[in-house]
Amino acid sequence: MEEPLTEELLNELLSSQDPAAYLEQHRPVKRDLASYLQELLDSKGLERKDVINESQINYTYGYQLFTGKRKNPARDMVLQIAFAMHLSLRETDRLLQAAGVSRLYCKDRRDAIIVFCLSRGLPLAHANETLFAYGERVLGD
Repeated sequence: MEEPLTEELLNELLSSQDPAAYLEQHRPVKRDLASYLQELLDSKGLERKDVINESQINYTYGYQLFTGKRKNPARDMVLQIAFAMHLSLRETDRLLQAAGVSRLYCKDRRDAIIVFCLSRGLPLAHANETLFAYGERVLGD
């Protein structure tokens, strides 16, 4: 699922004479969490039940997130799903944005540890061990 980078789109928008051409070409819309989760499942060949299990979140809550019945999820739960889906940092930030929560911020100590772990493809358990080792709150706590 290769999407243009935000910086590329921004440059294109800024070089436009008016927003109409840009909007017509790209048709930006607010991405909703459930549709992006489904897009990720499809592109990665993952099963929802496996992701929910690996993310260590309550199955009913996870199912509601994936079907769009639950809005405004906790940021940590979205991060747990990102680890369970083995998302890249860019995919994780897009997932956080779709969920309506703040993106990862490397100037925040806890977020920096999470970024480090995500960027290396570490599993959730390893990320939590690292967070704990640095005295930070673990995901799912």
